[in-house]
This record gives sequence, C-alpha cells and structure tokens, in this order.
Amino acid sequence: MDDELLELQRQFEFAQQVKSSVRLSDRNVVELVQKLQELGVIDFDLLHTVTGKEYITQEQLRNEITREISKLGRVSVIDLADTIGVDLYHVEKQAQDVVLSDPGLMLVQGEIISQSYWDSIAEEINERLQECSQIAVAELAGQLQVGSELVQSVLEPRLGTLVKARLEGGQLYTPAYVERVTAMVRGASRGIFVPSNLSGLWAPLQQLVQEMNGASGVAVENSFFQSIFNRLLKEEEMLGSLRAGTHWTPSAFAIAQKECVDSSFSQNSYISYESMQKLGISQAVQFLQSRYPDGTPLAAVFIHSSMIEMLDSATEDAIEQNSWIDSLSVLPSSFTSQDANKMLLLCPSVQSALKAEKALILGESYVLSSGFVKGIYDQIEKEAEAFSIQASTASLIDPSSKSSESTESIPANTDKGSKKKKGKSVSMKAATVETVPDDEEDARPKSKRNQKKGRDSSSSQKLDSKAGGKKESVKAQENNNIIPPDEWVMKKIIDSVPEFEDDGTENPDSILKHLADHMKPMLINSLKERRKKIFTENADRMRRLIDDLQKKLDESFLNMQLYEKALELFEDDQSTSVVLHRHLLRTTAATITDTLLHGLDIHNKLKNGTEVGESKTQDQVLLDSSERTALAKNLNGSLSKKALALVEALEGKRVDTFMITFRDLAEESGLVLKKLDKKLERTLLHSYRKDLISQVSTESDPVALLAKVVSLLFIKIHNKALQAPGRAIAAAISHLKDKLDESAYKTLTDYQTATVTLLALMSASSGEEHDCSADRILTKRELLESQMPLLRTLVLGDSQPQQS
Repeated sequence: MDDELLELQRQFEFAQQVKSSVRLSDRNVVELVQKLQELGVIDFDLLHTVTGKEYITQEQLRNEITREISKLGRVSVIDLADTIGVDLYHVEKQAQDVVLSDPGLMLVQGEIISQSYWDSIAEEINERLQECSQIAVAELAGQLQVGSELVQSVLEPRLGTLVKARLEGGQLYTPAYVERVTAMVRGASRGIFVPSNLSGLWAPLQQLVQEMNGASGVAVENSFFQSIFNRLLKEEEMLGSLRAGTHWTPSAFAIAQKECVDSSFSQNSYISYESMQKLGISQAVQFLQSRYPDGTPLAAVFIHSSMIEMLDSATEDAIEQNSWIDSLSVLPSSFTSQDANKMLLLCPSVQSALKAEKALILGESYVLSSGFVKGIYDQIEKEAEAFSIQASTASLIDPSSKSSESTESIPANTDKGSKKKKGKSVSMKAATVETVPDDEEDARPKSKRNQKKGRDSSSSQKLDSKAGGKKESVKAQENNNIIPPDEWVMKKIIDSVPEFEDDGTENPDSILKHLADHMKPMLINSLKERRKKIFTENADRMRRLIDDLQKKLDESFLNMQLYEKALELFEDDQSTSVVLHRHLLRTTAATITDTLLHGLDIHNKLKNGTEVGESKTQDQVLLDSSERTALAKNLNGSLSKKALALVEALEGKRVDTFMITFRDLAEESGLVLKKLDKKLERTLLHSYRKDLISQVSTESDPVALLAKVVSLLFIKIHNKALQAPGRAIAAAISHLKDKLDESAYKTLTDYQTATVTLLALMSASSGEEHDCSADRILTKRELLESQMPLLRTLVLGDSQPQQS
C-alpha cells in the first residue's frame, strides 16, 4: 500500500513538472470556471481577489482572517482587506461571523480585538502602575485609541489579577497609593471637631496629593476621597454621623451639643430656636421634641410646662383683681407675642375665664378682665353719645360755615331759640303806620282753610321721598361723621387709665391701640342702635311735623297771594311799589319763609336721627338773615340750593321773584301749595274785610286806626287786600282820591296829617322831659281821638258799634 502511494506521488510530481503543450489564457480559465459552476461541478462560492487573477473560497477567507487575528491580537478590518486582497465588503461580512463564533473576540470601531491582546495590555498597565502609582483611564484610552468606557470594562475583570490596582473615579491606583491616601483621609477627618461639609475638606487634600506626586501627579477626584471616608466610617475608624452624604458631624461635637442644650433648658426652663441654630442644630423643633417629649414648641422658643404654670398664676391674679396684664412683661425677652398668645391659650385660668367671658385677650399678649374693660367702656359710651349728638348736628351744617359755635348758631335747635323771640310774634290784628319799622309784621286776617283731606299725609310722603333720595355715599359719610375717630377713643381711654399713656398712641402694638380697636365696633353698634331707636321715635314726629307745616303754609301762602294782587294797583308809582314790595317781603313773606325753613330743618334733623327738643307748635319762629342762610345750608343737595335761592329772593325787591322761589322749594320738599282761585279769593277777601271791620270798630289807638281804615277802603273800592307800611299810607290815600268824594277824602287826609304831626312830636320828645312837649302831644292825641268816630263813619257808615 505504501509503495502504491509513493508511486502515485512520483507520477503526480512528474505531471506537475511536465510543461503542457497547450496553455489557457486568463479569459479561458474564467470561462472554464463559470462553465464548471453552471454544470454544478463547483458547488461552492468563489470570491475574486482585488487583482482579479485569483479565486478564494469563503472558508479560506475566514481562515486567513483568523490567522491574522491570532498573529496580531488586534487588527483593523480595513487592514485585513488590504492584506488578504479581498474586497472590504466580503472581509467585513466574514469578520462579523468570526467575532460571533469566537467569544474571545470583539469588534470595536472597525477593529477586531482578542482577549489575549487585552491581557498583554493589562500586563503593560500593571508595569506602568508600579512606576507612577496612578494612571488615568482616559489617558490609557487615548493611547489605545479606544473609548474610556471600553478600557474600564476591560480592566475591571482583570483588577487584582493581571492589574494590581484599584479603579476609582476613572483612575487606577496602586494598593500602596490607596493606603497612603486612606491615611491622609483618616487623619484629616479625625481632626474635625465641629460639623463640616466634606467637600470643603477634599480640596486641601487634593492639593496635598498633587504636591506629594510632583508634576506627574494626577488630580484625585472627590469621589475617591468620599469612598475612602465612607469605608472608614463603616469600619468605625471614625465616630460621628453623616447626613446627605457630605455633612459630617463628629460624635464629640454632638455630645457637647446635647450637654449644652440640656444645661440651658434645665436652668431656664426654655430654650430659643436662635440659640439652637448657633449650636448648629437646624431641625431644632424635631430635636427638642425627641429629647424632651413633655416640652411645648412655640413660635420662637421651646418651653417646659413650668413656664405655663408661672404665667397662669400671674394672669389669674390679674383677672381676680379685675385688672389687666401684659404677658410679655413676665416672660423673658426672647419670647414673641405669638409665643405669649400660645402660652395664654394653654393656661387653665385663661381658658376658664375666656369660656366664662370673664376675660379677653387683645393683641395676642394682653389679658384684660371683662369688668376692667366694661368699666372703661361704660364711661366712654356716655361720652360717645354726646359726641355723636354734637357731630350729627355739626354734620348738617355746610363745611364752609362750620365753627366752634356752629352747633349753637342754628335757631330752634333747642327750646331756647323759639323763646328768644316769643314776644315778637305776629299779631294778625295789628297794623302799622310811619312809626312802625318796615321790617315789622303787618296786620293779616286769618282765613278759613279749605283743604281737602288726605293732603297732609301725601305731602309728608313726598318730603320723605325727597329726603330719602340721597346717595348711599352721602349716607355713609354722615354715618362716619357721628362715629368717634380712633384718636378720640384712645384719648378717652387714657383719661380713664392714665398709665396707658406711656405706651403712646402711635404704637400699633400698644394695649391702648388694641383696646381702642376692641371698643370701636362696640361703640359703633351702640351708636347705631341708639340712632335706630331715635329714627323709630322720630318717624311719628316727622309725620306730625309735615302735617302741621302743610296746614300753616296752606293758610299763609293763600294770604300771601291775596296781598300780592294789591301790588298791581301801584305799578305806575315805582317808588311806592318798591316800598310795598319790600314791606310784604319783610312781613308776611318772612313769616312763611321762617316757618318753612324751620320746619325743613327740624325734619332734616329728625330724618338723620338727631335728637330735637319738643317745641310748642303755636309759637311763631322769627329768624334773621344769617339764621335763614345757616338753615338753608343745613339742608341736603338741591333742597339746600333752592332754600338759599329763597333766602336771596327774600332779601330782594320783588314779591313775584320770591313767590317763584318759594314754590320751587315747597315742590322740592314735597309740599303742596294751594293756588288762589276766584272762589278762594272771594272767601279770603270776605273774611279779611269782616276782620278789618271788627278791628276798626274796636280799635282804641288813633294812630293804628288809620292803616286799618285805609286797608278797609281798598277792599271796598278796589276789592284788594293792601298791606302798607306807615310811610306808604300817604301814597295809598292819594291812590283813593279819585274814588272818594271830596269831604271823605279831606277827612282822610286831615286825619293822616294830624297823625304824622303827632308822630313827629312823639319822635322829637323822645329822651326829653319837657312839660310843654307832653302837653302838645296830649293835645294832638285828643284831637285825633275826637276825629276817630268820623273816620269810622267814613268806612263803616252807621253800622259801627257804639263805644262806651
């Protein structure tokens, strides 16, 4: 068998050495190979080389890749394509299959690396570590031209075997180097006796390590120091506590800290959170509650129960003595008002007093007995009522006219005002001549009222509607005016308790301010209740007032319209017309104006809840110009404007202007004024004539008789009710010249001349005591008295009653 094999080898060798006589071209070989593949003789894939002159199988390609890797340990896929001479695509494909089939290989960034390569690299790193003690992984990665993560993943399983080192924070350290750094960390940590942040400790250690290693030293990461510290702490080579990984508190400091807290709390029975922070305890409340379960945490301090007992005793004494106490005055200065308030609420005596309403707490720290507060309040409440009455009265006056005497300048505010001019009430049966001043009242007969039922109530409702139409802001302002201000309340409190003055009125936390704030709502409620009661009481009075005012104006305004018609007779005589207009304005017009203004003023005060004294309705109210202006300004809004216009018209020269303004004010007030029609005019003239006839028949004064005779003649002749002052009597008589016969006119002029002479004598003799003047006056008066029957006959005929 062996011989046969040897023979075959010789033949094969001979065949190879024999040169063929027929040579195939490269093209023929390629076509031959393609034909063999088509025939299925070659049933495996063939790859062309880069030169195109060789074929290689897939298996051979893998074998050559494997041979290159085993020879070099680390080879690039691109280099394999150049070495083997096969296209890169086929090399990459086969390289991936090779890596997948062999766990000891890895494909990284186009390179195939074997584990043997990493083993050799690990040995080289270990040799370098022995020389320099530490190496950065980043440096190794740069040298190997791979990523740091790859280097770190490769080195980790080889640490302690091929690489005698420790990997920490991207650095490789030798055991000796780690021990040296551990000693430094241990020494530095044991030298700390106060709470510290470890990050501040690592910076000087890094500098020290760099100085120790010289220029070749690599910066050590804080994580390396931290890991060494954590290991030492776990092995209990250092005693203390680590919080949040970096806040280190040595046990020596914690012991001293607790001893200091225990000493302070046991001596003072309290400790402030501020002092706890100075001791380095940030969670003071949690620390103290865990250490002293029986203590009580407050806003700024932590207290022992004995502090509450002490405060309870002090407050109990103050409540029993019907006094007050500032709890902060018996507590240390470190206590705040919030602390005091919380302690007061924990005091049993305060709790029971508050429940029984025997005490109250003001401003968090002040405790006052209810009796103490009530005594002050009762006194202030009385003065507040007086203040409210005065302020309410003053608020009705226009701000421009307010003064110290403003509340006293309004007529009829009290009974004194109506009594002052009681003796000057108008007499409807008295007439004046030249001796009577122009502004004095003239004779006005009373007329019969012809007023329909129900008008009074409607007038009252209209006036109430007008007064109730004020804006809410005005009402609010009036309410504020009657409420005492804070300064007034504090002043009254100081008057009751002078010791409160030391706290000052400007201090917002003083007991004076808190007590004033406490009493202010009580005073407001009291004043509101009082005003509500006054409003209720005043409602009926307002209705009666309006009814009475309506009745007075009905009669007076009709008379005013009647007297106004007589002025038409003197329109051609301008001088006499002015005198008659002014006389009517200063007598009848002034009377009804005063009646209306006074009634509206009283109604306004009642409407605003002001107490008004009861006055006799039959008393006639007489005012001067300044008093009328003051009353007009006291009214509200448009009512005040129309009232001022009425006062201005009253001081003017025309009655018609006055009548227009009077009607405007009455309409604004909701009052209804009767208009003088023919029927009413006849009724009033008949009544006026009858009244004048009675007065002429019974008049005993020769001077006063003349004016009444003239008025009666005007009714008979002109059917007009004339109101003439003394200085207009002569003009009025002249106006009758064409209406009387000569003898009657002469009798009237002679009597008027004698009257003027008598008045002149009386005026000249005033202040003198001469018998001759008295005799002349007496003689002249007797002459007039002798002519009185003749004058009566002139107007009455034979129907006058006989005089005794």
